[in-house]
This record gives sequence, structure tokens and C-alpha cells, in this order.
Amino acid sequence: QYIRIQACCLTKSHPEVALSLLDRFFALPDQWDQAQAHVDRASALSALGRYDEAAAAYERALKREAEFPRLLTGAYIEYPTLVAERKLRQHYDRGLEVLKDYQMRVTFPSDRFKWHAASALILSEIGQETAARENARFALDAALVSNSGFRYHQNVGLVTAVHSPLIARLRGLCDA
Repeated sequence: QYIRIQACCLTKSHPEVALSLLDRFFALPDQWDQAQAHVDRASALSALGRYDEAAAAYERALKREAEFPRLLTGAYIEYPTLVAERKLRQHYDRGLEVLKDYQMRVTFPSDRFKWHAASALILSEIGQETAARENARFALDAALVSNSGFRYHQNVGLVTAVHSPLIARLRGLCDA
């Protein structure tokens, strides 16, 4: 687990090192958090611009979660978000399927934002403009939430400035 955590911390700043650590992790016999390791691999691959490989890593994470449903990750929302933001057309159907299948797992405002944002972007790309605008509005509403609803963790899971480019794209969909 220590190797996987190190890799997770390095996915954005040193993705090649993270991938090397993850190779070491997958070579070990005890891999109880394998689904998260696949998500970490996807993050590192995305940082390197290897988006199709990242999508495949998210798919492996979802498969592992199905086998071990007590160990869940954010792959259900990160995969369709990657597909939508990077316009991975060959993954649009699967991205929408994942969104539909995992809709009940959406908890935090940021997850709700990403869920609707990914839906909006994909739907727009496949010509379903009305549904795309509706989802864009729902995503923008989620971006305005200023309290998570959790009594002791009121700021967790909120949409932040990191999401500004995506918010701008969604506003463009609403105005179209």
C-alpha cells in the first residue's frame, strides 16, 4: 500500500515515476487496493497525455470494483469526465453507460458537478443538445453549492477554481 500511496502523490508532478512505482505495486502478491492503483495509473497516464491508456486503466478499476465491491474508487466519475473533456469519441457510449450505472453513488457536490458535466459534454458531442443543456445547468447549479451538507465537513467535496475551465465550457453549452 505504501508504494501505491507514493505513486498517487506523484501522478501529476512526476507521472513517469508514479507509473514505475505502480509497476512495482502490481508485481507484489498483496494488492488489496488494486482498484485505486488502477485509478492512480489512469491519473499518471492522463498527465502524460496518454488518454486512451488512461481510459483502459479506469475500466480495469471499475472491473476490480465489481469483483471487490467493498473497495470503491472515483473511477465511476473520473472515467466519463476524462472521456468527455478529452473528446474520446470511441468511449462515449461506455462513458454514458458508466454514468447511468453509477448515478446512485454520486454524493458530493463536486461529484454531482462532474457527473452532469460529463453527461452534458458527451450528449452535446453526439447531438443531443436539449439534454446537454439541461445537464450543463445541473452541473452549474452543483458548482454553486457552498456547503457539502456534512455537519463536520462542510467544505469537503465542493467545486473549486480547478474546475473553472470546465465551468466555462458548460456556460457555453447553456448559451448555445
